[in-house]
Amino acid sequence: MDISSIGSVPAAAAQASTGDAVALSVLRKSMDVQAQTAAQLISALPQPTNNPPNLGNKVDAFA
Repeated sequence: MDISSIGSVPAAAAQASTGDAVALSVLRKSMDVQAQTAAQLISALPQPTNNPPNLGNKVDAFA
């Protein structure tokens, strides 16, 4: 049994924990950027125009 490798276990666990925290932080940041982009796209859509009341009430269909 190699006892010298026991000391590196906590260091490896700490590095894995730090790596997970960094990955989670990057994921959150990218989700924030996507949410901002989606909000900008939605706000850029033109407002719908209201049709006169006589339009859209009847359908002319020919067979």
